[in-house]
This record gives sequence, C-alpha cells and structure tokens, in this order.
Amino acid sequence: MGKYTERLYNGIIKENPTFVLVLGMCPTLAVTTSAINGVGMGLSTTAVLVMSNMLISMLRKIIPDSVRMPAFIVVVASFVTIVQFLLQGFVPSLYDSLGLYIPLIVVNCIILGRAESYASKNPVGLSIFDGIGMGLGFTLALTLIGMVREIIGAGQIFGFQILGDWYTPITIFVLAPGALFVLGFMTAIQNAIANKKGKPRKDTFGECGAGCASCGNASCKGRFLTTEATTEKKEEN
Repeated sequence: MGKYTERLYNGIIKENPTFVLVLGMCPTLAVTTSAINGVGMGLSTTAVLVMSNMLISMLRKIIPDSVRMPAFIVVVASFVTIVQFLLQGFVPSLYDSLGLYIPLIVVNCIILGRAESYASKNPVGLSIFDGIGMGLGFTLALTLIGMVREIIGAGQIFGFQILGDWYTPITIFVLAPGALFVLGFMTAIQNAIANKKGKPRKDTFGECGAGCASCGNASCKGRFLTTEATTEKKEEN
C-alpha cells in the first residue's frame, strides 16, 4: 500500500475520527438529525481540513514553534470563513440548518489535531491526502449517523419519505439522546469488527502468524514448547 493510499485508508477506516478516535463530537451529535446535514457538515469540514493541511505543511518550516497554535487557528479560521460565505451564498438552506456549527469548525479538534500531529511535520502531498482521508472518514460517519437517525426518527432519508403511514416515528432519535444511542451503537459495531479482524489464531505463537506445529523456526518452536510444558505442569499441580 502506497503512502498516499495509506493516508486515505487510515482516515476512512483505521483511524476514523468519529468511530475510532472519537473526535469532533460536538457537530457529530448536534447536526446529524438528517443525512443531508451530515453530508454538508462533513464536506465543509473536509474542505477546511484539506486546505489548512496544505497551507500549514507549506509553512511548517517558517512558523515558529512559539506561535504554532495561534498560527494554525488563523489559517483554519480563514478557510472556515471562506466556506461559510460560500454556503451562505449558494446553499442558504443548508447554512441555516448547520447554523453556529460552521464557525465552530475553527476549533474542531480533528482539524487542529491533524495540523499539529501531521501537517506540521510532513510534506504537502501527504498532508493533503491525510486531510482528504480524515475528512471523508468524518463525512462518512456523520452521514451514516444522520441516515439512521432520520430513518428511525422520521421515516425519511435525505428528505424522501421511505416508510409509509403504518410507521410511527420514534422522535427521540432526532433529539440529542438519539444521537448518543446511534453513535454508541455504531461505535460498538466498528469495535467488534476491528477486534474480530485483529484476533490471533489459537494455534499461533508470537507474531509469526503461522501454525506452530509446522513452524520452521527452531528457537520460536522451542519457546512455544517451553511455554506449553509450563502451562501443562501448572494445570497438573
């Protein structure tokens, strides 16, 4: 896997900012009352993340360490202002739905965290792909949460009614407690999948990943046999 592809994979799956790193919870819980709100907030954050990562990476050798964080905030705030004006001018309905949470992108810990931990230490190309990966992972998470909440809480998806009159919406899912329920449930699913994939086989020892019975490494097999004999001795006692 190439470095650029790895940055995309990490942001979307392995280090998803919502389900794995549990960052940016304020907009995650507040704006995901519908799928379209999740897409709008996610893409807005992605745009700011990519552009701020790019500029911070370009200026990483110029910005003094003593004013590092204030400089990052100024860069992020500039791009947030641009995105805010674009949404207000071209998508006013989405702008009204997201409201205060657009300016709050300035202090989103995902953006500041990536600026501090990655963009300020890596080349421009990798920083851009890191921003794209993290942004798409955030967008995916918000969209999924918004879809579940909208379907259960209103019987709709992206504003289209998909459940008939027979369905009684569970309105708690479009309220704040519903966001916590859905987030917790989806995080649990993600953790279960990750744990299942990372679970070692019972017939392996250490990190070799192969069956110990057919292992050609004498020292490895010796350690395994010693451990096995010790375990059996303890069980006999």
